[in-house]
Amino acid sequence: MLDWPQIQCVTKVELTVSCQHLLDKDIGSKSDPLCVLLMSSANNQWYEVARTEQVQNCLNPNFAKKFVVDYYFEIVQKLKFGIYDIDNKTIDLSDDDFLGELECTLGQVVSSKKLTRPLVLKNKSPAGKGTITINAEEIKDNRVVNFEVEARKLDNKDFFGKSDPYLEFYKQTQTGWQLAHRTEVVKNNLNPTWKPFRIPLQSLCGGDLDKSIKVECYDYDNDGSHDLIGCFETTMKRLQDASRTSPVVKEYTFLDYIMGGCQINFTVAIDFTGSNGDPRSPQSLHYISPQGVNEYLSAIWSVGNVIQDYDSDKMFPAFGFGAQIPPSWQVSHEFPLNFNPASPFCAGVEGIVEAYRVCLPQVKLYGPTNFSPIINHVACFAKQALQQTTASQYFVLLIITDGVITDMDETRSAIVNASRLPMSIIIVGVGGADFSAMEFLDGDDGCLRSLTGEAAMRDIVQFVPFRQFQNAPSQALAQSVLAELPQQVASFFSLFKLKPPREPSPS
Repeated sequence: MLDWPQIQCVTKVELTVSCQHLLDKDIGSKSDPLCVLLMSSANNQWYEVARTEQVQNCLNPNFAKKFVVDYYFEIVQKLKFGIYDIDNKTIDLSDDDFLGELECTLGQVVSSKKLTRPLVLKNKSPAGKGTITINAEEIKDNRVVNFEVEARKLDNKDFFGKSDPYLEFYKQTQTGWQLAHRTEVVKNNLNPTWKPFRIPLQSLCGGDLDKSIKVECYDYDNDGSHDLIGCFETTMKRLQDASRTSPVVKEYTFLDYIMGGCQINFTVAIDFTGSNGDPRSPQSLHYISPQGVNEYLSAIWSVGNVIQDYDSDKMFPAFGFGAQIPPSWQVSHEFPLNFNPASPFCAGVEGIVEAYRVCLPQVKLYGPTNFSPIINHVACFAKQALQQTTASQYFVLLIITDGVITDMDETRSAIVNASRLPMSIIIVGVGGADFSAMEFLDGDDGCLRSLTGEAAMRDIVQFVPFRQFQNAPSQALAQSVLAELPQQVASFFSLFKLKPPREPSPS
């Protein structure tokens, strides 16, 4: 096992992206752009960090979703911002129209604070008149503002039906107004009440309660020609004075919880279905090469090496699913790799790897590919942890699979139920299968629902195909799949008003 050098992060930087004069690739409407951020690994391979939301029918998008990156002063951190016109629901961007990209370094962005550059195509020729602007801001204020907003007697901008209003909150900067938050659209309603939301104080007013904030209300139109209903300017201080309770609260960070004694419990589930191929064959995804590796092992090492630092006893439950197991040869979707139901724990990542190696020749690969039993198994323990009065435990389930889920309806219900628990699910897809169904579970747009229509409380699933990381260093996969985890942990405990077991020392 290699010990990667520990490089101390100087600070976190929030990047806000907007574009101007994008290429129009759509017929009958305008492009629907999305921005993807990639970073360069130590061996100069690009890997995806995050994506913004998609903006409909717009050639001059202001993306509301921010990129938060660790800033290392002593490293040249190469960034690539890619702009795509999204025309389908798949996670693979190769199916979408490419509108241009910018390569730069994080050092260039932070030293400029606001960087505007032309977009170029893959052959480095100009992408029309398209430009990209990146604003950088250091994150050093963990206060957030809780908003509950309603409006009354809005102007009706629609000929048929009523306006479909949404709000945009803008922060005042030296170079003009910068989008800080966009609410959801409330359909056909002149007296809307928006879902409660929160905006970091730094994003809203730079932490200055007397700095102007602008709020604009629009009537949403599918063609992108949103009508302005009205706007006003205010300050956070005025909003506080008008509120019965202070909307500005200190929010515990992920490190507040970890340093305060919260444990992250790591569970691994491995796919032993027949579609993986005979483990004795070099074509099988379970075939262990002479070098002692396969994609399953690589995923376990990559993710496990990061997470094991946050669990003090380093004893991890490890399970298999989709195999016939001895002695009865019944199919099981939730069997311990060590065949000991009373104690399915493995000592560290090395223990998981060893249990997998010993288990593999003893089972018969079978099927189908059912996720819900193992999700519900971990959810039982997460539910018990929720009875604690502090944020003492959080559960992370890593599922490594080669194929499409057979029990999709049951899995959707299991994830919706788990979204109310201190739990996150990471799915790594190995092999060359079509994983488009997995994106449905990775509900970044918040639309995952159970078969009965019950919505997930929050997004707890992160999916990546392993093939994207075959040429990247081992830490790249972990960085991608674990990128959302700190926010998922902190937001869950905040939602349930659970404090760390020990109050963090004041900084």
